[in-house]
Amino acid sequence: MTRIHFGTSGWRGIIADDFTFPRARIVVQSIAEHLTTAGLADRGVVVGYDTRFLSDRVAEDAAGVLAANDIPVFLCARDTPTPVLASEVRRRRAGGAINITASHNPPEWNGIKFSTAGGGPALPEVTRFIEAQANARGPLAEIPTVEIEVAEKEGLLTRIDPWGPYLAHLQSLVAFDVIRAAGLTVVVDPLFGTGRGYLDEACREAGCVVDVLHNWRDPLFGGGPPDPSPARLGELQQRVRERKAHLGLATDGDADRFGIVDSDGTVMSANQILSLLLKHLLTTRPTPGGVARSVATTHMLDAVARQHQVPLYETPVGFKYLGDLISQGKVILAGEESAGLSIRGHVPEKDGILACLLVAELVAHRRASLRQLMEELTDEVGIFLSRRIDLHLKPAERERLLSRLEEPPSQLLDRRIVAVQRVDGTKLIFADDSWVLIRLSGTEPVARVYVEARSPADLERLIEAGREIVTGS
Repeated sequence: MTRIHFGTSGWRGIIADDFTFPRARIVVQSIAEHLTTAGLADRGVVVGYDTRFLSDRVAEDAAGVLAANDIPVFLCARDTPTPVLASEVRRRRAGGAINITASHNPPEWNGIKFSTAGGGPALPEVTRFIEAQANARGPLAEIPTVEIEVAEKEGLLTRIDPWGPYLAHLQSLVAFDVIRAAGLTVVVDPLFGTGRGYLDEACREAGCVVDVLHNWRDPLFGGGPPDPSPARLGELQQRVRERKAHLGLATDGDADRFGIVDSDGTVMSANQILSLLLKHLLTTRPTPGGVARSVATTHMLDAVARQHQVPLYETPVGFKYLGDLISQGKVILAGEESAGLSIRGHVPEKDGILACLLVAELVAHRRASLRQLMEELTDEVGIFLSRRIDLHLKPAERERLLSRLEEPPSQLLDRRIVAVQRVDGTKLIFADDSWVLIRLSGTEPVARVYVEARSPADLERLIEAGREIVTGS
């Protein structure tokens, strides 16, 4: 078994290998100790779970551990999206939330996300404490628990349905009346995950004609990861074209990520959607505040920010850093290239449901396809083309790469590098705002190469140059 480690979004492991009932209890007990130390235990914890194998049973187990620590538990009555849990934490002024989920990972994975009292993912200073407490115990340490029925009778456990309050909150953020006036037809694909009964119902509340795919629980997610990437959206593309729908809207396993299909069946990239939504929000909600993006996210956001004379904040990878800027009220939108987004006034956690509704609002407001809107935006700020490749490394190759990156080149492909950033990984930036980012994964033996260029030819050339830096060839 590997040591318990919280990555960019919680602790994850292979079911029955790393992720087991005893280890999950150890992590929950460590979270309980954090809450007690921080003086938050008496405010209670919201507990939720996704549609994975035994997630509901692990959630009940987690509730029993919390109850044994005299911590009140608000246990969701059904599988629930991560952003809904975050919203419920803030509404109840709870001490935090525990979600049994592995998000967009393949079905053999599960994990635990811990949200803080502010509704956002726990920052490293919190997760380091939880990791230390968990790893100090043996993998089979006995953790006290209380039976669910006993916890209920003693008033330590309350079953909740957070749908109504969450919908009301969405209606304060999204112009449902604008969507209703446009009479949109949308196809929704929750990919067998927690978005079912949330995104489709919200679209109906907004007056859309809604067709739904994969809206039942399948712990195998149809045989692949519940990730709204082009590889998993083929059925959605086909149904959009068949129905002549305005949009296809998808969410991942715990509905914190989004996938968008345009009316012609084209899958739009997260970078494109973030850029379009930033332009829309700055135009329709002209309030003070900038935009935040991770180091791996498109610089088209920078161009839109310059166009509207608002500040741009760059963060390491991981929505916890972006969410912190939402909490501080510094930004109107925070986004990352891996399809995460939140906005001012919402939780400091990525929300795929909100993102999909905002796209519906954009299309309804402009009465145009996303392709048309993207053409307009590129006419204004130029073309930005992005791609990521993952390269597996042996330990020795990883060390050699780290050594090479200590002194990065001053030019690449006969082009001068005008800046080197080390916010997270090594980012080489050129004068035309194209760039190459090389970042080592914290959980896998992988080097991630992110590239953005201003033409298709340059994109291909920079991809190969990034590959050569990693491989040393």
